[in-house]
Amino acid sequence: MNYLDIYQTYRKKIKAYDYALWLISWDQETEAPERSNDYASNQLEVLASAQYDLEMAEERLEAINHLYDQINDLNDEIKIEIKKVKKSIDRLLKIPKESYIDYQVLLSKSSKVWAEAKHNNDFESFLPTLEKIVEFNRLVVKLYETDTLKGYDVLLDMYEDEMGIKEYDQFFDTLKENLVPFVLEKTKKKPKFNRALTRNKFSIEGQRAFSKYLLDVFSYDLKKGVLKESVHPFTSGVSSTDTRITTAYHEDNLISSIFSTIHEMGHAIYEQQVNESYDETLLNGGTSMGIHESQSRLYENMIGRSYEFWAQHYPKLQEIFKKELKKVTLDEFYAYVNGVSRGLIRIEADELTYSLHVMIRYEIEKQLFNGKLKVKDLPKTWNKLYRKYLGVTPKTDTEGVLQDIHWAGGSFGYFPTYALGTAYAAQIYHAMNQDIDIAKAISSNQIHLINEWSKEKIHQFGGLKTPKEIMLIATKEPFDPHYYVNYLIEKYKVILKD
Repeated sequence: MNYLDIYQTYRKKIKAYDYALWLISWDQETEAPERSNDYASNQLEVLASAQYDLEMAEERLEAINHLYDQINDLNDEIKIEIKKVKKSIDRLLKIPKESYIDYQVLLSKSSKVWAEAKHNNDFESFLPTLEKIVEFNRLVVKLYETDTLKGYDVLLDMYEDEMGIKEYDQFFDTLKENLVPFVLEKTKKKPKFNRALTRNKFSIEGQRAFSKYLLDVFSYDLKKGVLKESVHPFTSGVSSTDTRITTAYHEDNLISSIFSTIHEMGHAIYEQQVNESYDETLLNGGTSMGIHESQSRLYENMIGRSYEFWAQHYPKLQEIFKKELKKVTLDEFYAYVNGVSRGLIRIEADELTYSLHVMIRYEIEKQLFNGKLKVKDLPKTWNKLYRKYLGVTPKTDTEGVLQDIHWAGGSFGYFPTYALGTAYAAQIYHAMNQDIDIAKAISSNQIHLINEWSKEKIHQFGGLKTPKEIMLIATKEPFDPHYYVNYLIEKYKVILKD
């Protein structure tokens, strides 16, 4: 009996279900009519149930167990894939099928419930759904715990290998010790910007035109992707040949859509540049959430907020918004996109304070899963921590606890990777700059050179390499958060000089 053939036959069918389920999810987030949600959820339930049966088929499980027992006889790619799927199956077997299917259906509806709650500033309407999501994840923690993996660490492990509470606490302590005093000092005063940037309305049509322009600047392959709109910008894909992004437009905030679009392109270009031979395997996509975030933050901040970038592309933005930006100089716009303030919204946070927003969510999640915090008390705790770390208090739950979609999707343990990935990015940027002149590549409109370096050092490997292995390949040394701290302090000493 050829167990590898059996495994690959099942894998092909399961990935077809993945594709169908992904298309439903993408459609619901972007273009589906409002009243289609219940019908779509019914179809999703049928497909998820059928996929579960495939994943749990005795023949498939036998093949996986046999291949795992003979792991040293397999080539490196299949070996890594079998290790990943064995870990996933062992966990899935611990969850009752009915609970698993019910949870998938719950998630298929939750994003709409969250979006309506956010729009109406109504946390209470989202509370019952969120309580069910947290309850399921608490069950997952209990079922997945091992001698070495306990509590919240179970969820953290799902997004970044070898990063648990101990490691994240050490990471955030480094930021608290070395970065927070600098941040608090530099955010004492409210920044002043050209009133044209803060008072004008910028048409959605004009913003769409500039987003389309950015797709070309960054060499985002439109033969393998699209740009749509959603309440919360995101990247979604199933293969290197189909990775899609969304952004959100606000007339009173020009740079929100600009940096959302660039951020999501960082994610998507990573996916598009994974070795295409992995598309039919479980090695497609990025290796971890942290490495993924390193790419989006590098593109958004280190490229997109650089002076060289805007010296090259600000004339195009002025061309689109002739009246609104007529009296705004390049230097004024550069200062605006790098402005620092004690804001409320994570995705609109400046580069300097961003990780504090993540730290708040990390502390909340720790409390949710160690029994110290009830879901109904989330708004109060959220506001308390924002006062503590950023000196501001949300006036509404819309700009507070309801601002992110992640918890509606059950993504607990995900948020810390945002700060980790941002720190990864600083170290990767430093290493990249040893090989290519990044400033010159940006100023000469040759960002494709950055893409090519990233493909060689990071993207091509997909899930073949671990985060630690990627950092060693790309930077020739283990992860060191001091690159991040030093990068921020050096940059903002210049920008925020008195």
